[in-house]
Amino acid sequence: MSGPTSRIKSLLGHLGPAKDSKSPVGYDHSHHIHHLSPTFFLERAAAIEPDALAIYHVTANNKEVRRMYSEFADRAKGLAYYLRKHGLKRVGVLATNTPAFLESIFGIVAAGGVIVPVNYRLKPDDISYIFDFAEVDSIIVDQEYLSILDDFKKSHPKVSLIVDLDTNVTEGKNCGPFNEAVLEGIEYDRAQGGKGWEGLGTHDIHEDDMIAIPFTSGTTSRPKGCVYTHRGAYLAAMANVVESGLNFDYGRAKYLWTLPMFHAMGWTFPWAITAVRGTHYCLRKVDYPLIWRLLKEEGITHFNAAPTVNTLLCASKEAERLPQAVRVTVAASPPTAHLFEQMSNLNLHPIHVYGLTETYGPITKGYPMAHWDSLPRKEKYDKMARQGHGFLTSLPIRVIKPDQPEGVLIDVAKDGKEIGEIVFFGNICCKGYYKDPEATKKMFAGGALHSGDLAVWHPDGSAQIQDRAKDIIISGGENISSVALEAMLVQHPDVLEAGVVAVPDEQWGERPKAYLTVKEGKSVQPRDVIDWAKHQSAISKFMIPREVEIIKELPKTSTGKIQKNVLRQWVKTGKK
Repeated sequence: MSGPTSRIKSLLGHLGPAKDSKSPVGYDHSHHIHHLSPTFFLERAAAIEPDALAIYHVTANNKEVRRMYSEFADRAKGLAYYLRKHGLKRVGVLATNTPAFLESIFGIVAAGGVIVPVNYRLKPDDISYIFDFAEVDSIIVDQEYLSILDDFKKSHPKVSLIVDLDTNVTEGKNCGPFNEAVLEGIEYDRAQGGKGWEGLGTHDIHEDDMIAIPFTSGTTSRPKGCVYTHRGAYLAAMANVVESGLNFDYGRAKYLWTLPMFHAMGWTFPWAITAVRGTHYCLRKVDYPLIWRLLKEEGITHFNAAPTVNTLLCASKEAERLPQAVRVTVAASPPTAHLFEQMSNLNLHPIHVYGLTETYGPITKGYPMAHWDSLPRKEKYDKMARQGHGFLTSLPIRVIKPDQPEGVLIDVAKDGKEIGEIVFFGNICCKGYYKDPEATKKMFAGGALHSGDLAVWHPDGSAQIQDRAKDIIISGGENISSVALEAMLVQHPDVLEAGVVAVPDEQWGERPKAYLTVKEGKSVQPRDVIDWAKHQSAISKFMIPREVEIIKELPKTSTGKIQKNVLRQWVKTGKK
């Protein structure tokens, strides 16, 4: 015979909703949640403020385009219905920062598809590899990059190519295939009863489903595809709204697209800017005179850029202190305190973040503290240049000892001295590497996402990168951080940028060599830099490079990181 407790439970079972074995309370309470997807941000923005300026762009045919949120949303819906009509689900994008790319980010996912963004600066062989490996059934390609796909087309004749002309003509004879696809999709929706977003089922997704497969740069091996989910993208975008200060009580964010949209899905900023109904200022290329014109005339409020882009921006002849403050999210490689001081003098206020393609872009922030304003300027900017703490929607980062068995996580001391590896946890870590379970297992050894970046952990809990593990120079038993040495060398009044790598040394095992670029209108000899380093800088004697080479331009990745692998090859072969 059942006891009183079980009889009461049985009675409640008849009175309440149906049981759900997955619910901790035994009942289906799903009415209080919805699955998270950032695609909803566009539908919401257009419903709230349809006449707000969504997109500003100067097209390939040199025409100015301004689109409101209502038009942005209609075009994304049109693309979604076109893809749905033709059964296209895995869509590659090979384009620069254009409205078509932005519309594709929302349209592909609204159609139930997955975005595969690709760096157009990669070798054609790597681009073909990515599209083949990711199993794309179609590619949205800017006309400028169509020839890159010549070999891919021969081996994949069934993959549809949707070419964008990046033109102000949106219908008729000269609008191009991408605009024709948008129009066909809009007409298809009308023919089906004009259901719009509702007919696409954008609210029916599962938040753990794949939304995109951005690929790593692949500088030393084949690029790896990072699996992004709807939930991860949503939470990373919301974190960027907060951490980069995108929301306004009055007015709106005016965001300048200096960061490539293909890189880690533009660090999720296509979604973040749309979430706050901001204006996307699209750029085909990083053009410093144009950037300064937009900063001055359009009242840009935000942009994201690597330290090297900010360095060249500050050195541009058009540079002058702006009347309004611009918040600049800086990442991709460790910045210098010297750069942050230069930027601040121009009213470009740096927000220092750090992350990987594997973490949807930024996952940590150097949070400025009020009491830093009373510190000496150099100390203040040194603190600002740290990688900082974990994002709002992530979990705290850790810095772990690197010499432990695989999967063993032991923290280094929070003393600002002991060097370890930064590892990540939480919502905005990617789900894994696409079709690569072994690499995924290695990346998440011990339950943490391993960065491969070496850092110290300060007493206040903030991390500061010293170097990539492979870039530390061990000279006569001393560890030399190439990042720290580069930061010191750029303090020379005539030096613009510095790249430091190890060269063999019979006595010390290895020692640093510096490759330098010089500011416009300046001239300096290697011997001058070495003498300055010895007698006028704060560089420790064991760190001073005996070899300095002045070059016209440092080799860089598409995101502005100095390609140390190329510099090491120069050292090895003696050729550039």
